[in-house]
Amino acid sequence: MTDFLTQLKSLKLPSWMDAGEPAKLLRACVRFWSTVYDWITWPLRQFDPLTCAEPLLNLIAWERDITRFDGEPLELYRKRVNFAFINAQQAGEVAGFIAIFSRLGIGYVELLERQEGLDWDVIVVRVTDSQVANNSDLLLEIIRKYGRTCRRYQFEVITTLTVHINIGWYQGEYICYPATLGDVDTTSSATFSASL
Repeated sequence: MTDFLTQLKSLKLPSWMDAGEPAKLLRACVRFWSTVYDWITWPLRQFDPLTCAEPLLNLIAWERDITRFDGEPLELYRKRVNFAFINAQQAGEVAGFIAIFSRLGIGYVELLERQEGLDWDVIVVRVTDSQVANNSDLLLEIIRKYGRTCRRYQFEVITTLTVHINIGWYQGEYICYPATLGDVDTTSSATFSASL
């Protein structure tokens, strides 16, 4: 709420006038001036991509070189248009690319460059399987729009699995003694021992 609206809502009449017709008049004036304030500030609110009308949002998106892909929700489209400048500015670095994913609400992502066994120009993008399932078009759009020009991107899926490991401590010594028969020729004998 802006300062004008908070001051308008905080208007109080003196105690001898706080009932009847003067109180009704105060409520009517507050409602009227709140409406007038909305009318006056409506054009200014149209420059904010998060609150503007959808036809104006399309014009702002065109200006910022953002196209809406098929089936994209309006709230996500508004976020992409709103963060277009900062996303384009931070797209060249790993931390900025991860910040793009968090700003658009995709979640945790890892970027790995120059991995052993892969070509030098391959960047590995690690995401969870739910992120790929829920945001497949958005992931491809981010790579197309903000990915590095001479790089290839490879998606790896991270799946979390709960593992229960029981640990304990046992201390002992195991020794194995070979036995020989008296009349049998044993040319080799071995002694084994192991300890934990």
